[in-house]
Amino acid sequence: MDNKHVEQKIVDTLKVNYMPYAMSVIVSRAIPEIDGLKPSHRKLLYTMYKMGLLKGQKTKSANVVGQTMKLNPHGDMAIYETMVRLTTGNMALLHPLVESKGNFGKVFSREMRFAAPRYTEVKLAAISEELFRDIDKDTVDFIDNYDGTMKEPVLLPSVFPNILVNPNQGIAVGMASNICSFNLKEVCEATIAYIKKDNIDLMHYLKAPDFSTGGQLILNEQEMRKIYETGRGSFKIRAKYRFDKKNSCIDIYEIPYTTSSEAIIEAIAGIIKKGRIKDITDVRDETDLAGLKITIDIKKNSDPDEIMNKLFKFTPLQDSFGCNFNILINQKPMVLGVLDILDHWIQFRMDCIRRKSEFDIRKKSDALHLLNGLAKILLDIDKAIRIIRNTEQEALVVPNLMEGFGIDNAQAEFIAEIKLRNLNREYIIKHTSEINRLKKEIADLKDIVAHDARVLDIICVQLKEISKKYGQERKTEIISEEHVEEITTENLIEDYNVRLFLTDQGYIKKISLVSLRSSGEHKLKEDDFIIQETETRNKADLLLFSNKCIVYKVRIHELQDSKASLLGDYLNNILDLEPDEKIIKMYATENYDGYFLFSYENGKMAKIPLSSYATKTNRKKLSNAYNAASKLVDMFFLEADTDFAAFSSIDKVLVFNTSQINPKATRDSQGVNVIKSKKGSVLSRVVPLSETKLNDPDYYRANIPAIGYYLKEEDKENLQIGLF
Repeated sequence: MDNKHVEQKIVDTLKVNYMPYAMSVIVSRAIPEIDGLKPSHRKLLYTMYKMGLLKGQKTKSANVVGQTMKLNPHGDMAIYETMVRLTTGNMALLHPLVESKGNFGKVFSREMRFAAPRYTEVKLAAISEELFRDIDKDTVDFIDNYDGTMKEPVLLPSVFPNILVNPNQGIAVGMASNICSFNLKEVCEATIAYIKKDNIDLMHYLKAPDFSTGGQLILNEQEMRKIYETGRGSFKIRAKYRFDKKNSCIDIYEIPYTTSSEAIIEAIAGIIKKGRIKDITDVRDETDLAGLKITIDIKKNSDPDEIMNKLFKFTPLQDSFGCNFNILINQKPMVLGVLDILDHWIQFRMDCIRRKSEFDIRKKSDALHLLNGLAKILLDIDKAIRIIRNTEQEALVVPNLMEGFGIDNAQAEFIAEIKLRNLNREYIIKHTSEINRLKKEIADLKDIVAHDARVLDIICVQLKEISKKYGQERKTEIISEEHVEEITTENLIEDYNVRLFLTDQGYIKKISLVSLRSSGEHKLKEDDFIIQETETRNKADLLLFSNKCIVYKVRIHELQDSKASLLGDYLNNILDLEPDEKIIKMYATENYDGYFLFSYENGKMAKIPLSSYATKTNRKKLSNAYNAASKLVDMFFLEADTDFAAFSSIDKVLVFNTSQINPKATRDSQGVNVIKSKKGSVLSRVVPLSETKLNDPDYYRANIPAIGYYLKEEDKENLQIGLF
């Protein structure tokens, strides 16, 4: 045997081997059609319909699964899993199509397994009758099953838009479908309104999607209109909860359709483990026969609403539903908006009603034809009896009646089959009186077939009936987007008062004021000392200025809580400083209000607003934090303008108010001249006036720029006491 490899272009291989598979998945498996069903659903439901399960008692699921294999050549578990989702027990559908008894798991739990098919029982739910209404009256096409032994419907003549009422999800090859469910009453109202008036505001009738698991839908009207129009987009659903004050716990009793109770519990457990929300002490699943219940234990006096807002942000307690209204229309996948779906459904239903009417016309016309023959006999019953009696051979009875009364074969056959006891005037008059009724009914049916308006009226009447019979209140509550508090990471940060300590060798300690009260002496490295300390809050930002004109930004909550007995965090490691780089000053701010005052050796000073250091991005490092042209003498934070005393290297002193210095938005601005140089003098020190002990500060006051005044002898002594 020759085993030579045959070379084939990959494109040809894909066309021959892959494309038929891909198309089969798209057209025959994964994407729902206009009746709202995938082929596997349709085959299962039709099997149950043929088994007589619309009426009567339930049967074992295993029985249904076995029978379905005649239409659906799949394994029993695959068929059973298809059924599970359609049952009342599983709660996946707003209007379950299969009434069930036994454990069918729950849509909100991924671990609650359904019982085997030999233990459970099913029948068709009452609403399924509306999927099959008039199916035996040629309303839809039938095709052969896979082995040609049976017929099955191409579509079910669904009397209501099931495609929108029950949710559907499918992943094909290269495309997917995800259709959310809508309230039956609202869908019926919207369809009737759309039939009666093309130009409707859909949101007036179809307020928002509705899910079997309830919850709250956060309505963004603009986004919802986009979904209605294009069939694509997403919206948010969140859980419903109640606070049990007595037991200090939150009970969650409805969750988003898109998640499971296990996923939620895992996410909350992760948050507890990491200590991100310290008010939560425990979470557990308390689901029982009464329904879903996730219990979250919280500390006494904590705010349950605030905790839930945080959980909505960081767990699937709030989730998104991504819409992709991809539907097969005449075997072609199309992504459609809601009105487009209704257009196709209305067209489909009009076709069903016309086909049913034509079927009835045929049946009634046949009956009328027979009765017309019977009417002719009424003229002479004795003649009919005589013909039958005088005919010697049975085979000639029908031809003789045809000849005797001028009727056709079907009419003669009908007359010949009448029992002898019925060959009386009363029977014949009674039956022929139906002729006028049949004529009227046929004329009416022909009128229906001929006029769209009549067909549309029938659709509206049927929708009203279904809405009244099966309609139920919304399960998913609608809440407006503006009433929802947006939770950010900030909300998760615990806020408390802290004191920060910066040491000469680059260590920083964050100690809560509560801890600081009970602590002893600071532990420091040998030869190290504290150069600055400041009080702030855990939620604030910290600006750390280095001697390289760089400012580093740190979120204070990112620093570890320390104690006086510990060394603290080493800034060189946290900030990745250069070998000769050193942090010289730190400032904490919550809102970036106020100014920094930078003073330089050349006598210049710059007043820079803190807002110049605020960044929209989370940048950790800003270059050009201050001017590098002259050596930095000192820097101060100004909440408001205040008096300062500037000292030069030749003991000249200048008292000035910072209001005389105009702010500059550029961080590395050179600033303005404040103290003039004399005989090569430089600015050596700047001190807030309140921290000096000058006897007569106004003596040194002048408008800037100025050289200042020599320090008086009496002030020299006071100054040394005040500053050292």
